[in-house]
Amino acid sequence: MSLKTHDVSTVPPVGQRERLYLYDTTLRDGQQTQGVQFSTKEKIIIAKALDDLGVDYIEGGWPGANPTDSEFFEQRPQTRATLTAFGMTKRAGRSASNDEVLAGVMNAKTPAVCLVGKTHDFHVATALGITEAENLENIANSVAHMVAQGREALFDAEHFFDGFRANPGYALACLNAALNAGARWIVLCDTNGGTLPSVVGQIVAQVIASGIPGDHLGIHCHDDTGNAVACSLAAVDAGARQIQGTLNGLGERCGNASLTTLIPTLLLKDPYARRYEIGVSPQALTGLLRLSRQLDDILNRVPTRAAPYVGASAFAHKAGLHASAILKDPSTYEHIDPALVGNARVIPMSNQAGQSNLRARLAAAGLEVAAGDPRLARILDVVKEREDQGYAYDGAQASFELLARRELGQMPEFFEVKRYRVTVERRKNRYDQMVSISEAVVVVKIGGTKVLTVSESMDGSGTDRGPVNALAKALAKDLGPYQASIDDMRLVDFKVRITQGGTEAVTRVIIDSEDGQGRRWSTVGVSANLVDASFSALLDAIQWKLIRDGLEPAG
Repeated sequence: MSLKTHDVSTVPPVGQRERLYLYDTTLRDGQQTQGVQFSTKEKIIIAKALDDLGVDYIEGGWPGANPTDSEFFEQRPQTRATLTAFGMTKRAGRSASNDEVLAGVMNAKTPAVCLVGKTHDFHVATALGITEAENLENIANSVAHMVAQGREALFDAEHFFDGFRANPGYALACLNAALNAGARWIVLCDTNGGTLPSVVGQIVAQVIASGIPGDHLGIHCHDDTGNAVACSLAAVDAGARQIQGTLNGLGERCGNASLTTLIPTLLLKDPYARRYEIGVSPQALTGLLRLSRQLDDILNRVPTRAAPYVGASAFAHKAGLHASAILKDPSTYEHIDPALVGNARVIPMSNQAGQSNLRARLAAAGLEVAAGDPRLARILDVVKEREDQGYAYDGAQASFELLARRELGQMPEFFEVKRYRVTVERRKNRYDQMVSISEAVVVVKIGGTKVLTVSESMDGSGTDRGPVNALAKALAKDLGPYQASIDDMRLVDFKVRITQGGTEAVTRVIIDSEDGQGRRWSTVGVSANLVDASFSALLDAIQWKLIRDGLEPAG
């Protein structure tokens, strides 16, 4: 492929580029996302994954603020990255050595400590209720206290951009108080997330011109205008040399700058790839998609399909014109090779598809069909007919592949479902609570053997509980020679949509599945009956997995 301007092999070697430092705050600021709460075990898993990725700093949380964060620092893993504890500057009216909140942060004994302090005069007066001089003293003494105890000191300048526009002299005085006390990093925080990239760049340049070195400046942006990544890059362009962010852009309100977007941009896109060096290697970058999905799995969140670089749709080409060009040269519609971040090209199928799309999609599935083969037209006709019935193949690539295999006569018959039954019973449990019990019976024929399995599920809906879960458990309970393959897969999302209204309503179910190899695939089922639609999508998911694992039908 000809993506020459972004070929990492042409990037100048280490030593000829300036160092940028990546500071991850997924475990602290990311934990402030609505609906997110990490366990200690999960925080340890994420910290290890971040360390493997190659970030420079991992902010583990605020020790003393809650039991989970305190436990994490007590059980923290050994990391190459600098593990950092977060807290706030001392309070007015007491010394740094006599502030119990600051003491809790210092007692975590991390090599680095990041303290947040006010730099906006409005917040000093309104939120803290102290004088500007007292706030400066709090910053200076807190940083000096960290340095005296041998810690690398970072100062998060809260509300800095708003503060600088309101009172630049005082905002800069706060930064200098931390710098002169020995802070290694002064981090400029766009706490409300409302500053635009051009303004960020201008202010960072003014801060450096005032005498604060760029190699001591960091940037911390929130995404309230959708510009957190752009603001971070603007700060780097102006001279800042540390970037703070989170995996998948987690963070309160609209989230933080996404390191999942920033890291590949810094490694693969000019001018950053040529000017700067980061701790993430090209090899580690190929695991970025898996890391992004791992975090979503931990949080039980559905991955954002349109996420830059790692989204399932990031390299999807639906229009026939695009697919035709992609076959000739991928750089026509792809800004990087998807494999560089662990992703893959997708040629979705829909009723807009042409033969270029179709042949490209079949080739990606290992199905080579010559141009002009009459079966191509037949596959397109079937896709269009079925989409008229309510199917949607652009979001269910695995089901499309199975459809094509059937039309091409290349669909293995692993097993045959002879019958299935689902019953739902509402009754009281031993605690005198009303619960729903779903029981599923599935009979399949594998080779010459019939197998009957039964499973039940209690309460709820979707893939976790209820009739669909009971069916999934029953079907996967005993598939004989295929069992090991099925045990390695799980359902991670279940989406239901009614495609028509009234008495003619049709239900479309899309199931997302994943296996231990990190593969993720989607299947679709359509029926007037929700259970039938779900079972159809489930069967496709299992059969696609068996094909991908290279299994042969039982004799």
